[in-house]
Amino acid sequence: MPAKPSSSLPTEPVNRRGLVARLVAAAAAGAAVFNGEALAAAPDVPRVAYHLSDMDKVAFVLGNIANHIEGMGGPDKVAIVLVVHGPALNAFRQSAANPDIVRKLSKASAQGVGLEACGNTLKAQKLTLAELLPGFVQVDQGGVTRLAQLQAEGYAYLRP
Repeated sequence: MPAKPSSSLPTEPVNRRGLVARLVAAAAAGAAVFNGEALAAAPDVPRVAYHLSDMDKVAFVLGNIANHIEGMGGPDKVAIVLVVHGPALNAFRQSAANPDIVRKLSKASAQGVGLEACGNTLKAQKLTLAELLPGFVQVDQGGVTRLAQLQAEGYAYLRP
């Protein structure tokens, strides 16, 4: 008598349709984690959307985000999304970024802060995501529309 497999995974072969469905589900889960939305799904974790459009407030907002995370007790205690549009997006160009901004943004990204760039601003400024510092995703619906969407999903809205 053959031994039963010790795994609880199904032993039947997976058909193409099933495989594609699993791959799509895995990709969607990965995208949610990449956008910081997986953490936000926990009901006991506060969710906050930071709105940044003013070039002269870039360092200030990144400092606020760092302080916010520290004040909450760490990155696992709060879900933060930074939505950038307008002139502020220029501060995140790889070719011209201030080293202090690069350091602060890199730390925020490593702590799970979602970095979202307005698709309308990218188009208007003839920029691509590849030209921005690492970590940004493009929001095609536009920055202000995305902010309204986040608020509707229960995110607190902050515009320092």
